[in-house]
Amino acid sequence: MSESLNFSRESQPAAPAGGREAIPVGELNHAISQVLERNFPLLWVRGEISNFTRAASGHWYFSLKDARAQIRCVMFRGRNQHVGFVPREGEAVEVRALVSMYEARGELQLGVEAMRRAGLGNLYEAFLRLKEKLAQAGLFAPERKRPVPAHPRAIGVVTSLQAAALRDVLSTLRRRAPHVPVVVYPVPVQGAGAAEKIAAMIDTASARNECDVLILCRGGGSIEDLWSFNEECVAQAIARCAVPLVSGVGHETDFTIADFVADVRAPTPTGAAELVSPDRAHMLMQALRARNALAQCMQRQLDRRAQGLDWLARRLRSPQAQLQERRLQVDNLMRHLRSALRDTVAARRHQQQVLAMRWAAGRPDLAAAQAELRRVALRMGDAARRQHERAGQRWQRAAGALELLAPQRTLERGYAVLLDQRGHALRSPAELRAGTTIEIHLAEGVADAGIASVQPRLGEV
Repeated sequence: MSESLNFSRESQPAAPAGGREAIPVGELNHAISQVLERNFPLLWVRGEISNFTRAASGHWYFSLKDARAQIRCVMFRGRNQHVGFVPREGEAVEVRALVSMYEARGELQLGVEAMRRAGLGNLYEAFLRLKEKLAQAGLFAPERKRPVPAHPRAIGVVTSLQAAALRDVLSTLRRRAPHVPVVVYPVPVQGAGAAEKIAAMIDTASARNECDVLILCRGGGSIEDLWSFNEECVAQAIARCAVPLVSGVGHETDFTIADFVADVRAPTPTGAAELVSPDRAHMLMQALRARNALAQCMQRQLDRRAQGLDWLARRLRSPQAQLQERRLQVDNLMRHLRSALRDTVAARRHQQQVLAMRWAAGRPDLAAAQAELRRVALRMGDAARRQHERAGQRWQRAAGALELLAPQRTLERGYAVLLDQRGHALRSPAELRAGTTIEIHLAEGVADAGIASVQPRLGEV
Protein backbone atom coordinates (compact mmCIF):
# COMPACT_ATOMS: atom_id res chain seq x y z
CA MET A 1 0.00 0.00 0.00
CA SER A 2 2.85 2.32 -0.83
CA GLU A 3 2.55 5.35 -3.05
CA SER A 4 5.08 7.94 -4.12
CA LEU A 5 4.64 11.49 -2.82
CA ASN A 6 4.13 14.04 -5.59
CA PHE A 7 4.59 17.75 -4.97
CA SER A 8 3.69 20.62 -7.25
CA ARG A 9 6.59 22.32 -8.99
CA GLU A 10 5.42 25.75 -7.81
CA SER A 11 5.64 24.70 -4.16
CA GLN A 12 9.06 23.08 -4.38
CA PRO A 13 11.83 25.17 -2.79
CA ALA A 14 15.21 25.69 -4.38
CA ALA A 15 17.68 22.84 -4.07
CA PRO A 16 20.21 23.36 -1.25
CA ALA A 17 23.95 23.20 -1.73
CA GLY A 18 23.97 19.48 -0.96
CA GLY A 19 22.11 18.73 -4.21
CA ARG A 20 18.86 17.30 -2.73
CA GLU A 21 15.65 19.27 -2.62
CA ALA A 22 14.25 20.17 0.78
CA ILE A 23 10.48 20.44 1.29
CA PRO A 24 8.61 22.22 4.08
CA VAL A 25 7.12 20.14 6.87
CA GLY A 26 3.64 21.35 5.96
CA GLU A 27 3.92 20.04 2.41
CA LEU A 28 5.26 16.69 3.66
CA ASN A 29 2.36 16.26 6.09
CA HIS A 30 -0.13 17.29 3.39
CA ALA A 31 1.33 14.74 0.96
CA ILE A 32 1.22 11.99 3.62
CA SER A 33 -2.40 12.89 4.39
CA GLN A 34 -3.33 12.59 0.71
CA VAL A 35 -1.60 9.19 0.45
CA LEU A 36 -3.48 7.91 3.48
CA GLU A 37 -6.86 9.13 2.25
CA ARG A 38 -6.32 7.66 -1.23
CA ASN A 39 -5.10 4.26 -0.06
CA PHE A 40 -7.36 3.62 2.95
CA PRO A 41 -11.08 3.46 2.08
CA LEU A 42 -13.84 3.94 4.59
CA LEU A 43 -13.67 1.05 7.04
CA TRP A 44 -15.30 -0.07 10.28
CA VAL A 45 -13.12 -0.04 13.40
CA ARG A 46 -14.07 -1.53 16.78
CA GLY A 47 -12.75 -0.31 20.15
CA GLU A 48 -13.49 1.32 23.50
CA ILE A 49 -14.10 5.05 23.99
CA SER A 50 -11.31 6.85 25.86
CA ASN A 51 -10.61 10.52 26.59
CA PHE A 52 -13.96 11.61 25.17
CA THR A 53 -14.32 15.40 24.78
CA ARG A 54 -17.16 17.46 23.32
CA ALA A 55 -15.83 20.80 22.08
CA ALA A 56 -17.76 24.07 22.14
CA SER A 57 -18.11 23.79 18.38
CA GLY A 58 -20.03 20.52 18.81
CA HIS A 59 -17.22 18.30 17.48
CA TRP A 60 -16.30 15.10 19.32
CA TYR A 61 -12.69 14.24 20.11
CA PHE A 62 -11.84 10.85 21.60
CA SER A 63 -9.59 7.81 21.33
CA LEU A 64 -10.42 4.25 20.36
CA LYS A 65 -8.41 1.63 22.19
CA ASP A 66 -8.16 -2.09 22.74
CA ALA A 67 -5.74 -4.31 24.61
CA ARG A 68 -2.96 -3.69 22.07
CA ALA A 69 -3.13 -0.07 20.91
CA GLN A 70 -5.14 3.13 20.58
CA ILE A 71 -5.73 5.80 17.93
CA ARG A 72 -7.10 9.34 18.11
CA CYS A 73 -10.46 10.09 16.46
CA VAL A 74 -12.51 13.14 15.52
CA MET A 75 -16.21 13.24 14.63
CA PHE A 76 -17.48 16.60 13.42
CA ARG A 77 -20.81 18.05 14.43
CA GLY A 78 -22.39 17.43 11.02
CA ARG A 79 -21.76 13.69 11.52
CA ASN A 80 -22.27 13.16 15.25
CA GLN A 81 -25.73 14.74 15.25
CA HIS A 82 -27.00 11.63 13.44
CA VAL A 83 -25.73 9.31 16.20
CA GLY A 84 -28.61 8.22 18.42
CA PHE A 85 -26.56 8.23 21.64
CA VAL A 86 -23.71 10.01 23.39
CA PRO A 87 -20.77 7.65 23.93
CA ARG A 88 -19.34 7.19 27.41
CA GLU A 89 -15.88 6.35 28.68
CA GLY A 90 -15.13 2.64 28.25
CA GLU A 91 -18.14 1.99 26.00
CA ALA A 92 -17.51 -0.46 23.15
CA VAL A 93 -18.45 1.06 19.79
CA GLU A 94 -17.88 0.53 16.09
CA VAL A 95 -17.04 3.54 13.93
CA ARG A 96 -16.97 3.93 10.18
CA ALA A 97 -13.97 6.15 9.56
CA LEU A 98 -11.40 7.38 7.10
CA VAL A 99 -7.69 7.20 7.98
CA SER A 100 -6.15 10.68 7.76
CA MET A 101 -3.59 12.94 9.38
CA TYR A 102 -4.02 16.14 11.39
CA GLU A 103 -1.47 18.10 9.38
CA ALA A 104 -0.89 20.89 11.90
CA ARG A 105 0.56 18.41 14.43
CA GLY A 106 1.48 15.52 12.15
CA GLU A 107 -0.75 13.13 14.13
CA LEU A 108 -2.48 10.10 12.65
CA GLN A 109 -6.24 10.10 13.31
CA LEU A 110 -9.53 8.62 12.19
CA GLY A 111 -12.16 10.90 10.67
CA VAL A 112 -15.34 9.23 11.95
CA GLU A 113 -18.32 9.28 9.58
CA ALA A 114 -20.70 7.05 11.57
CA MET A 115 -20.87 5.36 14.98
CA ARG A 116 -22.85 2.55 16.47
CA ARG A 117 -22.69 0.45 19.59
CA ALA A 118 -20.72 -2.75 19.11
CA GLY A 119 -23.03 -5.50 17.81
CA LEU A 120 -26.44 -4.85 16.21
CA GLY A 121 -28.20 -8.11 16.94
CA ASN A 122 -29.32 -10.96 14.71
CA LEU A 123 -29.66 -8.91 11.54
CA TYR A 124 -26.10 -7.70 11.72
CA GLU A 125 -24.84 -11.22 12.40
CA ALA A 126 -26.81 -12.50 9.41
CA PHE A 127 -25.35 -9.68 7.33
CA LEU A 128 -21.80 -10.71 8.28
CA ARG A 129 -22.43 -14.39 7.61
CA LEU A 130 -23.89 -13.73 4.16
CA LYS A 131 -21.08 -11.30 3.35
CA GLU A 132 -18.47 -13.90 4.24
CA LYS A 133 -20.28 -16.60 2.24
CA LEU A 134 -20.54 -14.48 -0.90
CA ALA A 135 -16.95 -13.29 -0.55
CA GLN A 136 -15.75 -16.89 -0.49
CA ALA A 137 -17.92 -17.58 -3.56
CA GLY A 138 -16.04 -14.80 -5.42
CA LEU A 139 -18.96 -12.39 -5.88
CA PHE A 140 -16.90 -9.51 -4.45
CA ALA A 141 -13.78 -10.23 -6.51
CA PRO A 142 -12.38 -7.09 -8.18
CA GLU A 143 -11.64 -8.98 -11.44
CA ARG A 144 -15.35 -9.55 -12.10
CA LYS A 145 -16.18 -5.84 -11.74
CA ARG A 146 -17.04 -4.15 -15.03
CA PRO A 147 -16.38 -0.49 -15.82
CA VAL A 148 -19.26 1.91 -16.24
CA PRO A 149 -19.56 3.12 -19.86
CA ALA A 150 -18.47 6.72 -20.24
CA HIS A 151 -21.25 7.57 -22.75
CA PRO A 152 -24.24 5.22 -22.29
CA ARG A 153 -26.93 5.19 -24.96
CA ALA A 154 -29.66 4.48 -22.35
CA ILE A 155 -29.74 4.31 -18.53
CA GLY A 156 -31.99 1.98 -16.52
CA VAL A 157 -33.21 2.67 -12.96
CA VAL A 158 -34.44 -0.17 -10.73
CA THR A 159 -36.39 1.34 -7.80
CA SER A 160 -39.84 2.19 -6.48
CA LEU A 161 -41.98 4.74 -8.33
CA GLN A 162 -42.83 6.35 -4.99
CA ALA A 163 -39.23 6.59 -3.79
CA ALA A 164 -37.76 10.03 -3.29
CA ALA A 165 -34.50 8.58 -4.60
CA LEU A 166 -36.12 8.18 -8.06
CA ARG A 167 -36.86 11.92 -8.21
CA ASP A 168 -33.31 12.73 -7.21
CA VAL A 169 -31.91 10.37 -9.85
CA LEU A 170 -34.15 11.66 -12.63
CA SER A 171 -33.46 15.31 -11.82
CA THR A 172 -29.73 14.63 -11.80
CA LEU A 173 -29.87 12.77 -15.12
CA ARG A 174 -32.03 15.51 -16.64
CA ARG A 175 -29.53 18.15 -15.55
CA ARG A 176 -26.36 16.30 -16.55
CA ALA A 177 -27.41 14.29 -19.63
CA PRO A 178 -30.81 15.32 -21.01
CA HIS A 179 -29.95 13.64 -24.33
CA VAL A 180 -29.72 10.14 -22.76
CA PRO A 181 -33.05 8.22 -22.49
CA VAL A 182 -33.97 6.74 -19.08
CA VAL A 183 -35.88 3.49 -18.54
CA VAL A 184 -37.47 2.99 -15.10
CA TYR A 185 -38.03 -0.57 -13.85
CA PRO A 186 -40.55 -0.19 -10.97
CA VAL A 187 -40.24 -2.54 -8.02
CA PRO A 188 -40.97 -2.32 -4.29
CA VAL A 189 -37.78 -1.74 -2.30
CA GLN A 190 -39.11 -2.53 1.19
CA GLY A 191 -41.44 -5.01 2.82
CA ALA A 192 -42.24 -8.68 2.54
CA GLY A 193 -41.17 -10.28 -0.74
CA ALA A 194 -39.37 -7.13 -1.89
CA ALA A 195 -36.03 -8.93 -2.27
CA GLU A 196 -37.45 -11.55 -4.66
CA LYS A 197 -39.17 -8.84 -6.74
CA ILE A 198 -35.96 -6.80 -6.92
CA ALA A 199 -34.03 -9.87 -8.11
CA ALA A 200 -36.73 -10.66 -10.72
CA MET A 201 -36.71 -7.06 -12.01
CA ILE A 202 -32.92 -7.09 -12.33
CA ASP A 203 -33.17 -10.31 -14.35
CA THR A 204 -35.87 -8.70 -16.53
CA ALA A 205 -33.76 -5.60 -17.20
CA SER A 206 -30.75 -7.81 -18.00
CA ALA A 207 -32.80 -9.97 -20.40
CA ARG A 208 -34.32 -6.98 -22.24
CA ASN A 209 -30.82 -5.50 -22.70
CA GLU A 210 -32.16 -2.08 -23.67
CA CYS A 211 -29.80 -0.10 -21.40
CA ASP A 212 -26.03 0.18 -21.22
CA VAL A 213 -25.99 0.56 -17.43
CA LEU A 214 -28.41 -0.02 -14.52
CA ILE A 215 -28.88 1.95 -11.30
CA LEU A 216 -30.21 0.06 -8.27
CA CYS A 217 -31.22 2.69 -5.70
CA ARG A 218 -33.39 3.69 -2.77
CA GLY A 219 -33.20 6.26 0.04
CA GLY A 220 -31.63 5.83 3.46
CA GLY A 221 -33.11 4.03 6.45
CA SER A 222 -32.38 1.61 9.23
CA ILE A 223 -30.80 -1.78 8.72
CA GLU A 224 -34.29 -3.28 8.74
CA ASP A 225 -35.48 -0.87 6.02
CA LEU A 226 -32.51 -1.73 3.80
CA TRP A 227 -32.62 -5.46 4.45
CA SER A 228 -34.11 -6.29 1.04
CA PHE A 229 -30.73 -5.36 -0.44
CA ASN A 230 -28.97 -7.75 1.95
CA GLU A 231 -30.70 -10.89 0.62
CA GLU A 232 -28.76 -13.53 -1.28
CA CYS A 233 -31.23 -13.64 -4.16
CA VAL A 234 -30.59 -9.94 -4.89
CA ALA A 235 -26.84 -10.50 -4.73
CA GLN A 236 -27.04 -13.43 -7.16
CA ALA A 237 -29.22 -11.40 -9.55
CA ILE A 238 -26.69 -8.56 -9.52
CA ALA A 239 -23.84 -11.03 -10.15
CA ARG A 240 -25.51 -12.56 -13.22
CA CYS A 241 -26.72 -9.24 -14.64
CA ALA A 242 -25.49 -8.85 -18.23
CA VAL A 243 -24.97 -5.06 -18.03
CA PRO A 244 -22.90 -3.07 -15.53
CA LEU A 245 -24.86 -2.22 -12.38
CA VAL A 246 -24.27 0.71 -10.01
CA SER A 247 -25.59 0.45 -6.44
CA GLY A 248 -26.83 3.64 -4.81
CA VAL A 249 -28.65 2.37 -1.73
CA GLY A 250 -29.10 4.54 1.36
CA HIS A 251 -26.85 7.29 2.62
CA GLU A 252 -23.08 7.45 2.36
CA THR A 253 -22.64 5.64 5.68
CA ASP A 254 -24.98 2.76 4.75
CA PHE A 255 -23.51 -0.45 3.35
CA THR A 256 -25.47 -3.42 1.95
CA ILE A 257 -24.58 -6.71 0.31
CA ALA A 258 -25.73 -5.19 -2.99
CA ASP A 259 -22.98 -2.57 -2.67
CA PHE A 260 -20.26 -5.24 -2.50
CA VAL A 261 -21.60 -7.29 -5.44
CA ALA A 262 -22.38 -4.34 -7.72
CA ASP A 263 -19.80 -3.28 -10.29
CA VAL A 264 -19.63 0.17 -8.71
CA ARG A 265 -20.91 1.42 -5.36
CA ALA A 266 -22.16 5.02 -5.14
CA PRO A 267 -22.57 6.77 -1.77
CA THR A 268 -26.11 8.00 -2.59
CA PRO A 269 -28.70 7.64 -5.37
CA THR A 270 -27.72 11.07 -6.63
CA GLY A 271 -24.08 9.96 -6.66
CA ALA A 272 -25.06 6.90 -8.69
CA ALA A 273 -26.77 9.13 -11.26
CA GLU A 274 -23.65 11.29 -11.47
CA LEU A 275 -21.44 8.22 -11.94
CA VAL A 276 -23.37 6.80 -14.91
CA SER A 277 -24.19 10.05 -16.72
CA PRO A 278 -21.77 12.19 -18.65
CA ASP A 279 -21.93 15.85 -17.67
CA ARG A 280 -23.33 17.58 -20.77
CA ALA A 281 -22.16 21.03 -19.66
CA HIS A 282 -18.70 19.66 -18.90
CA MET A 283 -18.53 17.89 -22.27
CA LEU A 284 -19.62 21.08 -24.05
CA MET A 285 -16.96 23.00 -22.17
CA GLN A 286 -14.37 20.38 -23.11
CA ALA A 287 -15.46 20.54 -26.74
CA LEU A 288 -15.20 24.34 -26.67
CA ARG A 289 -11.75 24.19 -25.12
CA ALA A 290 -10.69 21.58 -27.67
CA ARG A 291 -12.06 23.75 -30.48
CA ASN A 292 -10.17 26.78 -29.19
CA ALA A 293 -7.01 24.76 -28.72
CA LEU A 294 -7.33 23.36 -32.26
CA ALA A 295 -7.87 26.85 -33.67
CA GLN A 296 -4.84 28.15 -31.80
CA CYS A 297 -2.76 25.20 -32.97
CA MET A 298 -3.82 25.77 -36.59
CA GLN A 299 -3.04 29.47 -36.28
CA ARG A 300 0.41 28.71 -34.87
CA GLN A 301 1.03 26.24 -37.71
CA LEU A 302 0.00 28.85 -40.27
CA ASP A 303 2.24 31.45 -38.62
CA ARG A 304 5.20 29.05 -38.66
CA ARG A 305 4.57 28.15 -42.29
CA ALA A 306 4.35 31.86 -43.24
CA GLN A 307 7.59 32.57 -41.39
CA GLY A 308 9.28 29.67 -43.17
CA LEU A 309 7.99 30.93 -46.51
CA ASP A 310 9.44 34.39 -45.80
CA TRP A 311 12.79 32.85 -44.89
CA LEU A 312 12.83 30.78 -48.09
CA ALA A 313 11.87 33.85 -50.13
CA ARG A 314 14.83 35.75 -48.66
CA ARG A 315 17.14 32.89 -49.59
CA LEU A 316 15.80 32.69 -53.16
CA ARG A 317 18.20 34.51 -55.54
CA SER A 318 18.80 34.69 -59.29
CA PRO A 319 20.97 32.01 -60.98
CA GLN A 320 23.46 34.67 -62.14
CA ALA A 321 24.03 35.85 -58.58
CA GLN A 322 24.44 32.29 -57.37
CA LEU A 323 26.85 31.58 -60.28
CA GLN A 324 28.89 34.68 -59.46
CA GLU A 325 29.04 33.66 -55.81
CA ARG A 326 30.21 30.17 -56.76
CA ARG A 327 32.85 31.69 -59.12
CA LEU A 328 34.15 33.85 -56.29
CA GLN A 329 34.26 30.83 -54.01
CA VAL A 330 36.22 28.86 -56.65
CA ASP A 331 38.72 31.70 -57.10
CA ASN A 332 39.17 31.97 -53.35
CA LEU A 333 39.74 28.23 -53.09
CA MET A 334 42.30 28.37 -55.93
CA ARG A 335 44.23 31.12 -54.15
CA HIS A 336 44.21 29.10 -50.97
CA LEU A 337 45.37 26.01 -52.90
CA ARG A 338 48.28 27.84 -54.56
CA SER A 339 49.33 29.37 -51.26
CA ALA A 340 49.15 25.98 -49.58
CA LEU A 341 51.29 24.40 -52.34
CA ARG A 342 53.92 27.16 -52.10
CA ASP A 343 54.08 26.84 -48.36
CA THR A 344 54.35 23.05 -48.62
CA VAL A 345 57.18 23.18 -51.21
CA ALA A 346 59.10 25.77 -49.19
CA ALA A 347 58.72 23.71 -46.03
CA ARG A 348 59.92 20.55 -47.79
CA ARG A 349 62.94 22.42 -49.30
CA HIS A 350 63.91 23.80 -45.91
CA GLN A 351 63.56 20.35 -44.37
CA GLN A 352 65.82 18.90 -47.12
CA GLN A 353 68.48 21.55 -46.48
CA VAL A 354 68.44 20.84 -42.75
CA LEU A 355 68.77 17.11 -43.38
CA ALA A 356 71.68 17.69 -45.83
CA MET A 357 73.49 19.82 -43.25
CA ARG A 358 72.91 17.21 -40.57
CA TRP A 359 74.18 14.46 -42.94
CA ALA A 360 77.27 16.47 -43.88
CA ALA A 361 78.00 17.15 -40.20
CA GLY A 362 77.60 13.50 -39.29
CA ARG A 363 79.60 12.00 -42.30
CA PRO A 364 82.86 10.21 -41.09
CA ASP A 365 86.50 11.24 -42.24
CA LEU A 366 87.69 8.13 -44.12
CA ALA A 367 91.42 9.17 -44.42
CA ALA A 368 91.70 9.92 -40.71
CA ALA A 369 89.98 6.65 -39.92
CA GLN A 370 92.44 4.72 -42.15
CA ALA A 371 95.44 6.45 -40.55
CA GLU A 372 94.09 5.63 -37.13
CA LEU A 373 93.55 2.02 -38.24
CA ARG A 374 97.24 1.79 -39.37
CA ARG A 375 98.43 3.19 -36.06
CA VAL A 376 96.31 0.70 -34.20
CA ALA A 377 97.67 -2.16 -36.38
CA LEU A 378 101.27 -1.15 -35.65
CA ARG A 379 100.56 -0.96 -31.93
CA MET A 380 98.88 -4.34 -32.00
CA GLY A 381 101.95 -5.88 -33.88
CA ASP A 382 104.40 -4.42 -31.32
CA ALA A 383 102.22 -5.64 -28.47
CA ALA A 384 102.02 -9.14 -30.02
CA ARG A 385 105.84 -9.35 -30.39
CA ARG A 386 106.40 -8.20 -26.86
CA GLN A 387 103.85 -10.67 -25.57
CA HIS A 388 105.53 -13.49 -27.62
CA GLU A 389 108.95 -12.62 -26.17
CA ARG A 390 107.59 -12.61 -22.63
CA ALA A 391 105.86 -15.96 -23.21
CA GLY A 392 109.18 -17.46 -24.55
CA GLN A 393 111.08 -16.26 -21.52
CA ARG A 394 108.42 -17.77 -19.20
CA TRP A 395 108.69 -21.07 -21.14
CA GLN A 396 112.47 -21.20 -20.79
CA ARG A 397 112.25 -20.56 -17.04
CA ALA A 398 109.58 -23.26 -16.66
CA ALA A 399 111.68 -25.72 -18.74
CA GLY A 400 114.71 -25.05 -16.53
CA ALA A 401 112.69 -25.63 -13.38
CA LEU A 402 111.23 -28.80 -14.88
CA GLU A 403 114.69 -30.06 -15.81
CA LEU A 404 115.86 -29.58 -12.24
CA LEU A 405 112.92 -31.58 -10.94
CA ALA A 406 113.21 -34.50 -13.47
CA PRO A 407 113.74 -38.01 -11.89
CA GLN A 408 116.73 -38.67 -14.18
CA ARG A 409 118.65 -35.75 -12.74
CA THR A 410 117.95 -37.07 -9.24
CA LEU A 411 119.32 -40.49 -10.24
CA GLU A 412 122.39 -38.82 -11.79
CA ARG A 413 123.13 -37.30 -8.41
CA GLY A 414 123.56 -40.86 -6.98
CA TYR A 415 120.11 -41.75 -5.88
CA ALA A 416 118.26 -44.98 -6.82
CA VAL A 417 114.61 -46.08 -7.02
CA LEU A 418 113.63 -49.43 -5.53
CA LEU A 419 110.56 -51.23 -6.96
CA ASP A 420 108.96 -54.44 -5.69
CA GLN A 421 107.84 -57.28 -7.92
CA ARG A 422 104.53 -55.45 -8.60
CA GLY A 423 106.33 -52.29 -9.65
CA HIS A 424 105.49 -50.31 -6.52
CA ALA A 425 108.08 -47.91 -5.10
CA LEU A 426 109.61 -49.02 -1.79
CA ARG A 427 109.99 -46.20 0.72
CA SER A 428 110.48 -47.96 4.10
CA PRO A 429 112.72 -50.81 5.35
CA ALA A 430 109.58 -52.36 6.72
CA GLU A 431 108.46 -53.06 3.17
CA LEU A 432 111.54 -55.25 2.49
CA ARG A 433 111.34 -59.00 2.91
CA ALA A 434 114.25 -61.42 3.03
CA GLY A 435 114.40 -63.76 0.06
CA THR A 436 112.51 -61.37 -2.28
CA THR A 437 113.76 -59.78 -5.46
CA ILE A 438 113.57 -56.02 -6.13
CA GLU A 439 114.36 -53.75 -9.09
CA ILE A 440 116.95 -51.06 -8.65
CA HIS A 441 116.67 -48.12 -11.08
CA LEU A 442 119.93 -46.18 -11.42
CA ALA A 443 120.96 -43.25 -13.59
CA GLU A 444 122.52 -45.48 -16.23
CA GLY A 445 120.29 -48.62 -16.06
CA VAL A 446 118.23 -51.14 -14.08
CA ALA A 447 119.41 -54.09 -11.99
CA ASP A 448 117.63 -56.91 -10.13
CA ALA A 449 118.81 -57.68 -6.63
CA GLY A 450 117.89 -60.30 -4.09
CA ILE A 451 117.56 -59.49 -0.41
CA ALA A 452 119.33 -61.90 1.85
CA SER A 453 118.32 -60.29 5.09
CA VAL A 454 116.84 -57.07 6.32
CA GLN A 455 118.37 -55.23 9.28
CA PRO A 456 116.57 -51.90 9.71
CA ARG A 457 118.56 -49.10 11.29
CA LEU A 458 118.26 -45.44 11.69
CA GLY A 459 120.19 -43.35 9.29
CA GLU A 460 120.69 -39.76 8.28
CA VAL A 461 120.04 -38.40 4.85
